[in-house]
Amino acid sequence: MSAGLRVAPRGWGTYKTIVAAVREAPEGAVISVQPGTYTESVVLDRDITLAAEKGRGTVRLVAGAHGPALTVQSPGGRVQGLVLEGRSTEPAVLVTSGAVEISGCEITGGGVQVTGTAEPVLRDCELHHTGDIGLHLGGDSRAVVENTGISDVDAVGILVDHGAAPTLTRVSVTRTGGHGIRVTGTARAALELCAVTHTGAAAVAVDDNARPVLRTCRIGDSEAGGVVITGDAGADAAPDDDRAGEGPTAGGEFGVALRGCEIARTGRDGVHVTGRAVASLADCRVSDIRAAGVVATGAARLRLHDTTTTDTTGSGLAAGGEAQVEVRGGAFTRSGANGVYACDTARLTLTDCAVTVSAYTGVHAGAGSRVTVRDSRVQGTPEHGLRSVDQALLTLTDTKIDDTGLCGVEVDGGDLSARGCRITKSATGIGLRTEHRPLVDDCSISSCSGVGIDIGAGTAALVVDTRVTGTGAAGVFVREGAAAWLTDCSVTDTKGTGLVVQAKATPRVRGTTVTGTAKNGLYIADNAAGRFEDCDISATGFPAVYVGSAATPLLRGCRIHDTDEDLKLAEGADPTIERCRVDDVKISTMPEEALGGDPLPAPGGSGALAVAPGGPATGPGTADAKSTGTRQTRAESLSEVLAELDDLIGLESVKQDVSTMVKVMQLVRQRTEAGLAAPPLSRHLVFAGNPGTGKTTVARLYSRVLAALGLLSRGHLVEADRASLVGEYVGHTAPKTTAVFKRALGGVLFIDEAYALTPAGQGNDYGREAIATLVKLMEDHRDDIVVIVAGYPDEMERFVDINPGLASRFTRTLMFDDYGSEELGRIVEFHAAKHEYELPRDTREALLAYFGALVRDDRFGNGRTARQIFQRMTERHAQRVVELVEPTTEDLVTLLPDDLPAVAVG
Repeated sequence: MSAGLRVAPRGWGTYKTIVAAVREAPEGAVISVQPGTYTESVVLDRDITLAAEKGRGTVRLVAGAHGPALTVQSPGGRVQGLVLEGRSTEPAVLVTSGAVEISGCEITGGGVQVTGTAEPVLRDCELHHTGDIGLHLGGDSRAVVENTGISDVDAVGILVDHGAAPTLTRVSVTRTGGHGIRVTGTARAALELCAVTHTGAAAVAVDDNARPVLRTCRIGDSEAGGVVITGDAGADAAPDDDRAGEGPTAGGEFGVALRGCEIARTGRDGVHVTGRAVASLADCRVSDIRAAGVVATGAARLRLHDTTTTDTTGSGLAAGGEAQVEVRGGAFTRSGANGVYACDTARLTLTDCAVTVSAYTGVHAGAGSRVTVRDSRVQGTPEHGLRSVDQALLTLTDTKIDDTGLCGVEVDGGDLSARGCRITKSATGIGLRTEHRPLVDDCSISSCSGVGIDIGAGTAALVVDTRVTGTGAAGVFVREGAAAWLTDCSVTDTKGTGLVVQAKATPRVRGTTVTGTAKNGLYIADNAAGRFEDCDISATGFPAVYVGSAATPLLRGCRIHDTDEDLKLAEGADPTIERCRVDDVKISTMPEEALGGDPLPAPGGSGALAVAPGGPATGPGTADAKSTGTRQTRAESLSEVLAELDDLIGLESVKQDVSTMVKVMQLVRQRTEAGLAAPPLSRHLVFAGNPGTGKTTVARLYSRVLAALGLLSRGHLVEADRASLVGEYVGHTAPKTTAVFKRALGGVLFIDEAYALTPAGQGNDYGREAIATLVKLMEDHRDDIVVIVAGYPDEMERFVDINPGLASRFTRTLMFDDYGSEELGRIVEFHAAKHEYELPRDTREALLAYFGALVRDDRFGNGRTARQIFQRMTERHAQRVVELVEPTTEDLVTLLPDDLPAVAVG
């Protein structure tokens, strides 16, 4: 049985000092210390237990004049429940050897230092106000630290250096002036379930040749970065290191490893890897970062697996220098800059990733970087989906790009290889301007508001087996001097021309189908050329093929069918047409000799077939047929636009008003054609309603209605506000307003928040000059523009009354009522279906109750609020489902009532 000794300040049969008791204690003895403060420096050199008899915190051991409060040199032993206080100039506790267990202790006034080959256990302890370092693990020590808190340290909370290899579990480090944890030298460390918060420097710093592993750790609230890895940290780990049983990195870790960690709320980059460091992150979450989420620079190597960054003010992921970054799975969401950014000569590979909702371009490849994206999704940016500039190479495979404000894929000087990609809802599908030879193979481009593929001046692109459909302008645009190759492609349902070839361009187009275009199928501008072989052109709004003056294209083996007119030649056009075929064409000007026979140049320069570019056929016998065809096309277009309007949720009174106006406008045209006087027509409109009630959406549809009715020459929409109309000094406003107005000629000028032109209570304001200019321009161009002013109902009534010219021109107001709870719920259901989510009955009922409880103050956004609620639901759904071990398909698509956010009050 172990000997028992007692230490007390007074009393018979006790030692007065701990040092005296330790000196006399045999191996294995237990020394019980009575409550009190003992000022002495204790050295444990034997296997002894030193314990506070009355429990934790009752015994205070203060360092004496020489040495730490406690020095351990023994092979074993225990220290339990003591308060150990140093003098700040040296450690409070020094462990140089052995496997002492220190538990339930409070350590202050100096930290804990472990050196040599010591293997101590530090458990259930508190270290605070320790001076520069809280816990210093050095030498070749193998410390175990569990359930311990370290706080209020002047510099570093935990320093691991030399060849130390500690294991830290459930250790928290907080409120440090420098790093929370620093691992350096050749140290190894295994950290699990640890927390590092509120640090003055990077929360976790790894440098030199260190190689720690962090599992399920929480890192954040740092004034600087989250995790910074520099030097040669992790570099001695082979990329596929599978050595087992060799310390904390066993099990195939790649360099400095973070597994299942959370890095949040840092003042600088969430994770920064530089130098020649090697690191990997798996199943990590980086969020609320006031810089970039993850950065790799220098010659660093970095792997990310199923790791996400969200809500960063900088890029979600940035790679520079000679860094090599491999990403598999995960997402980069809500980035304040680019979703992913690469520059210098960095190498970056993304596989099965999502890059969504970035403020700048989703994926940007610059300088001499090489970026490869496979099986990924890029969505939701006001700029480009992916962009390659300078000398960068962007390689895309089986990637989906959706909802981008500019190009889905933009190449501006760089190079591109895109295979099997899908691009939807972009302004331009693919834009190519480069001296390289970009490749687009087996791609699909649809629902773009502008051009499908825009091949810039002088660019030699290769486009193979690619489909362009549903564009708001031309399907493919080959600009001046370009030498593009298009093979086995298709262009369908465009609101502009299918394929436009500008001056000096020499494309080679083979086996390509063009159908369903609002204008020409193929438009070859003045002085253009090119070879068009085995192409199929049909169902075009303008002549299927237009050839401009001095243009010299070759058309060989092409088929033109099911359209009004096959060929239109400008004066001086000089095409060569060989073995072409024409079927079911109302007006054919194709030379007989060019149809299925020997090569024969088509006639040009005689003037017999000359027309303006893209214009209708002229000459005897053609007017009636063409007029009929145009009328049928407009009727179809009008029904489509009205169907779109009818599909909008709510807005019943607006739909009725538009329907009434359409009927009046149809009657105006019929009476005019019959030579009768036209009834009065309110062309210009006031849209009055609160934010988010669909005013801009209806304005766009209304412009298309007017174009379909033939009342506007172009039917486009130009949006404006006070900033775009009102100047900053005398003489600036009128030219500025005029420039915006002229851009809208032939279409609709939509002025949102028009009442801001004349702020209440401000008499001398340049906005009144803008209004006067608008009134005059509306009178000068009364037949070729429609102006719509929009804003809050009360404010718009004040606005119209400001100027008599406004009141006489804006005689009709369309009221946009707020959405009811049921309509808001339908808007959420619409977005859910669009993004492949399901809403069970109980969720729909909860939505109805939710919207019924919302406060309808001036911050309420109607449809915008419904979209925001849907986004919040998907975020809460993601937080819920990501915790499931093996979620089913139903789990992944079903939104539950619990996914609704809390109702805001007040």
